[in-house]
Amino acid sequence: MDFNTFVHDKSIELGKEVLRMTTAAGSGHPTSALSIMHVVVTLMRDVMRYDPADPWNLGNDRLVLSEGHAVPAVYAAYADAGGVVGKDRTNARKLSVADLATLRETDSPLDGHPNPAEGFHFFDAATGSLGQGLSVGAGLALAARQQKTDRQIYVVIGDGESREGQIWEAMDFIADHKLTNVVAIFNCNGQGQADNVSRQQSPIALAAKAEAFGWDAVTLDGHDPESIRAALSNPEKRAKPLAIVAKTTKGWGCPSLQDKSNHGKPVPSDRLEAACAELDGMRLELNLENASNGDIRISGPVAATTMEKKTIAVPDFDQAIKNAGLDSALAKGKLATRRAYGAALLALAEADPRIIALDGDVSNSTFSDILARKHPDRFVECKIAEQNMISVAAGMSAAGYIPFVSTFAKFVARAYDQIEMAQITRSNLKIVGSHSGVSLAADGPSQMSLHDVAYFRSAGQTDNGVGRPACVLFQPCDAVAAYHCTTLMADHEGMCYLRTHRPDVPLLYAPDTRFEIGGSHTLVEGDALTIVTAGYMVHVCKEAVDNLVSEGIHCTLIDAYSFPLSAGPILAAAKRTNNKILCVEDNYSGGLGSAVAEAAAVEGHVGVESMICRKIPKSAKTPAEIMAYLNLSPKDIEAKARSVAVHRDQPSRIL
Repeated sequence: MDFNTFVHDKSIELGKEVLRMTTAAGSGHPTSALSIMHVVVTLMRDVMRYDPADPWNLGNDRLVLSEGHAVPAVYAAYADAGGVVGKDRTNARKLSVADLATLRETDSPLDGHPNPAEGFHFFDAATGSLGQGLSVGAGLALAARQQKTDRQIYVVIGDGESREGQIWEAMDFIADHKLTNVVAIFNCNGQGQADNVSRQQSPIALAAKAEAFGWDAVTLDGHDPESIRAALSNPEKRAKPLAIVAKTTKGWGCPSLQDKSNHGKPVPSDRLEAACAELDGMRLELNLENASNGDIRISGPVAATTMEKKTIAVPDFDQAIKNAGLDSALAKGKLATRRAYGAALLALAEADPRIIALDGDVSNSTFSDILARKHPDRFVECKIAEQNMISVAAGMSAAGYIPFVSTFAKFVARAYDQIEMAQITRSNLKIVGSHSGVSLAADGPSQMSLHDVAYFRSAGQTDNGVGRPACVLFQPCDAVAAYHCTTLMADHEGMCYLRTHRPDVPLLYAPDTRFEIGGSHTLVEGDALTIVTAGYMVHVCKEAVDNLVSEGIHCTLIDAYSFPLSAGPILAAAKRTNNKILCVEDNYSGGLGSAVAEAAAVEGHVGVESMICRKIPKSAKTPAEIMAYLNLSPKDIEAKARSVAVHRDQPSRIL
């Protein structure tokens, strides 16, 4: 059987499986899947080098389906190729054609959109929130280069999806980094969900845009196997990244499904046989009726590089600060948490080859440039494109790296969708938001992160499926805490978010202080009121607590530096202060105060009050001025404490 005949025959047979599985599921996108079937069969049965029995193999060529709703095409082709599924190697089993009927069932590895965490590890990342797949592919391609393997990355993108700006962030990034081992395949079937796509997403326009972005572009018939195979041949000769603009038909082979009104509609069960017959009718049109049976052997993976765990001990705090060139700054008695993060990042990278840093053009503010200057090969400059940066990091995580992604905490918010998709993937991703809260003052509210604690805390209360939180959050108050929290992030398997702040602050902790996920430290002990805070506000609250001593008001001060919060020590402290707690934080509601109030509600008989940002901030020349503007200054905290504290003339105890 010649190649064209083989792919057409497979596309028809697997197309019928697409119709059957989506009809059985009662939902899905069969027309989109049919439009990419020839591309998928050509890739998975001829072009790609991989082991269907070992989707975890780092030497496999990779396929990223950015157009995630078309996933039934890949499921059908993978079952036909003898691929295995399972959440890990020990529980892997071959995916049968019969398994396709379990599409979208609760206990099936075949989710409605790609999701490796549910057992389909042929994919590297959850997709379906459109526009993100090419960035993931870029991360996989970058990892392949770092690991010195020539594996290829293929990304299938919808034409309507290509309206998303992140696609073009990725196109820029891939051209910048000369990643010729990634191929973007635009599926141009001309239809979106509600209507035809814009002319701006036509094959002509997409090819022109790709070339303008520094790519080579090839426009071809997406149902012509030989054309697809020829365009993807000789990857070693590419001087530029390659974009394939594949002109396809939505609902290929089934004329009754090709109207634009059929997007996302499975064939009703009483019409399924007729739709399959339409596909069979393509045999006559393609002169396949006399074709003999045949098969094509899938090429195996390329040699892989194993990503090893840490081999060298991470230095202690003092040595790491010295190695980073910050010892003279530390000698002054003050050091910003963002600087300590940079020192920790360098220390971790030198101890563990899996650590890699990504930054969005602010490395001299986040201090990831400490690593970049000493080890430029372990640093990826992503420029001002935070959505792409997060998805690139998710791709690198899938390839075995531990990516630390740094930018201003405010700019992290641009990528909340990408972060959520990385959580669905269960990416081992570490996100660092510098200049958090309001203490940067003069730059004003457009540079301040005020929602981030509530956002990341919510994920901390969610099980990721293996008994760990979907995201761990750290809010260190000084350089020692920032250093140790960063090392905790590297050791934790799963997503973490670290908040660092801009101002230099005094050290409150001894260098060898121990920290833990969900932990807290009691800095001052008293019996009038329990004050709970984190991050920069620890210093503001400490000033207030110290001032209240002269009035005979002795407060307990707790630094609750991590979520998901272990509230036991806080509630125990509250019992010693007449069950009264005051939470203070420099962000909007939903953060620390809410967490403590939730725990107190379960405990019962504990009163919780909160001081938060209750109005939109503005610019102010100093942190002190912005705290006063927001009614979060030491004097404001003192006044609030007076109103709720239990007055007892006993001294506080510094711990």
